[in-house]
Amino acid sequence: MANLHPHNHDHCIRTAIQRAQTVCEQQGVRLTPVRRRVLELVWQNHKPTGAYELLPQLAADGFNSAPPTVYRALDFLLEIGLIHRISSLNAFIGCDHPGGQHPTGFFICTDCGNAAELPAARLQAFSAELEQVMGVQVASSSYELTGLCGVCRLKP
Repeated sequence: MANLHPHNHDHCIRTAIQRAQTVCEQQGVRLTPVRRRVLELVWQNHKPTGAYELLPQLAADGFNSAPPTVYRALDFLLEIGLIHRISSLNAFIGCDHPGGQHPTGFFICTDCGNAAELPAARLQAFSAELEQVMGVQVASSSYELTGLCGVCRLKP
């Protein structure tokens, strides 16, 4: 689970890029400069990031900042499992377990806006239990929990 506490995100970004390079090599796809920069921007903090929030930074960095360019990069990163889309916010967040499809769930702090990916193993167990109890077959799942993170909960 991502660290919701304030910290330097350089380590998060470096780790995400290293994982992305490995995943891209394994899948035989390219992490182009614009895809890499979009991934870095998504990981620059733990707040879900909307596509249009990325445009000014991409333009400042000298990339084509047209919305289709950003959406193509985000679609690529989603498709190969490097980021997730948080439906309720129409925003994106880095994946803690890149490269494979797994149930997704997020805790989103309603005060600071930080988000963290929930442990996939627990979500898989919950989905399996629902299938058994309710007699259904889950095709995909996404869970979103909201509330106060540990830091915000302790604020006076």
